[in-house]
Amino acid sequence: MERLISKVTEKHVLFTASFAIRLALVAYGDFHDRTMVVKFTDIDYHVFTDAARFTTKGESPYNRSTYRYTPLLAWLLTPNIYIHMVFGKLVFILCDVLSGLLIYRILCLRGLGSETARRVCSLWLLNPLPMGVSSRGNAESILAALVLGTLLCIEGRRMTWAALLYGLSVHMKIYPITYALPIILTLRTPHIRGQEDRKNGRSIIRFLGSFLNKELFWFASVAAGLFCTLTAIFYYIYGWTFLHETYLYHLTRRDIRHNFSPYFYMLYLTADSRWSQWLGLAAFLPQLILILVTSWAFHRDLTFCCFLHTATFVTFNKVCTSQYFLWYLSLLPLVIPHLSLSLKQGVGLLLLWFAGQGLWLLPAYFLEFEGYNTFLFIWLAGLLFLIVNCFILVQLIVHYRPKVNVKPLKFE
Repeated sequence: MERLISKVTEKHVLFTASFAIRLALVAYGDFHDRTMVVKFTDIDYHVFTDAARFTTKGESPYNRSTYRYTPLLAWLLTPNIYIHMVFGKLVFILCDVLSGLLIYRILCLRGLGSETARRVCSLWLLNPLPMGVSSRGNAESILAALVLGTLLCIEGRRMTWAALLYGLSVHMKIYPITYALPIILTLRTPHIRGQEDRKNGRSIIRFLGSFLNKELFWFASVAAGLFCTLTAIFYYIYGWTFLHETYLYHLTRRDIRHNFSPYFYMLYLTADSRWSQWLGLAAFLPQLILILVTSWAFHRDLTFCCFLHTATFVTFNKVCTSQYFLWYLSLLPLVIPHLSLSLKQGVGLLLLWFAGQGLWLLPAYFLEFEGYNTFLFIWLAGLLFLIVNCFILVQLIVHYRPKVNVKPLKFE
């Protein structure tokens, strides 16, 4: 009994401490912004707040230039105007800690002991990167919580809630749409899927028939229904501007600012070319091919497949900034317990990842703050970082020991 109480207490201490640290960072950020020239708060937070201010006046949040998110986010942050500017940051750090709780619950459902699950989820809760991003006012933690919530509900066979959270996550930011194919493959009829796994010669009719089941139909109907409903509502209110700024802009986006993407220098040099638009669209092709391949190869372990999808999407995206790393770092704790890497190998890969970023940050600093023309060096460092990320992904795939789920799905 005492041991059980001790474990519960340790878990509560971890979550309480992680929230307290984030709360302290929010308080420090307020002091820092009032006293320092270089601000602590992310510029995006001011964009969110300005959009919320337009919303409170009955105007479009897209009156704020560079606001390219769903109006739902602006609506959510209206207390920034009515109550206090810090409200949105509190929402973000709460979602950050909630993400840690969801990681813990998923790990327990996947068979880990409570103590091991607590240690693994601390890799997120005590990680300075998500701490800093959420406390500075970036909304990525909301999406992390939605994606993790979707995976938890699928793992726990709560398909209605999984579909609702998934539909909402795609509405909030379009990249989780890449999870659709592995989810569909996962929700095929279990006994037919098992027959396919045991047979080398697969029947096309049997394969197509595996998609005809009520679990998959219900999940697709609920998720698509919520997404389409929200899209229709906001299109009715804000018109074409909503569709363009929230979704279509990200397809045709040509961001020529220096970032980790291997494509940025090409897009920078061809910014005035009539082919620039087509080059931007062609950049999606490697992502598409890799996502299709990983979906088919790894869909039997949905969590690992989603991690690979996200890491691949970020690594090969035409825009890649540090906050994008959180998209797959939030899923990494779910993968770590199934890796056969030694501690030395794991630390080595982590140091390699940080070294790749450091080599990029050096020429980026000289460009941003010293005014030197280091575009070529930034691009070369970006290519090296791409190689580093690909090497790490290959190592994770090689050393991953999959969790095979053979339990039948429960329809809810």
